[in-house]
Amino acid sequence: MLTTERARLFALLGRLMIAAPDAGLLSALAGLRGEPTPLGEAYRGLAAAAAATDPVAVEREYHDLFIGLGRGELLPYASYYLTGFLHERPLAELRGDMLRLGLERAAGVAEPEDHIASECEVYAGLLSGGFAGGAAEAETFFQRHLRPWAGRFFADLEKAEAARFYRAVGALGRIVIEIEQAALGLPE
Repeated sequence: MLTTERARLFALLGRLMIAAPDAGLLSALAGLRGEPTPLGEAYRGLAAAAAATDPVAVEREYHDLFIGLGRGELLPYASYYLTGFLHERPLAELRGDMLRLGLERAAGVAEPEDHIASECEVYAGLLSGGFAGGAAEAETFFQRHLRPWAGRFFADLEKAEAARFYRAVGALGRIVIEIEQAALGLPE
């Protein structure tokens, strides 16, 4: 998979994880096609899920999964997945790496930086060369901040009780993380 395609995939995952998709994005996703590969099957599953929902239903699903009354079904934070608590060492380490890379949290964003959406967006920016450090820093970022927990999070999303559309997002995320882990493990 080309670096540009990898960056687009992680940007898409980041977008889908920060907020429920609107009608335009659902329509675009419904048009996805895929080859007979695990990634292609995940694209087709996402297309079918997008075609089978609407903005109101997916907004409700997003709320139930990630916000809830008091708390959603899943907590999409590295600190929680790695320590069982929020605002722990994984967040501090991520903030240190972001500072080193010259990245700051966007103004008005309340979510801690170790939210899966933020980590996917940073990785996409590194892969695309849009952030300082670029592709040279991308592998290190993935190994330190996504590899230890993102695959498990997406697998949990794939089987979450409240997930319908997001079950397909979980499958896509899990497969993308697996592919990335395998690719980064290959000799150069």
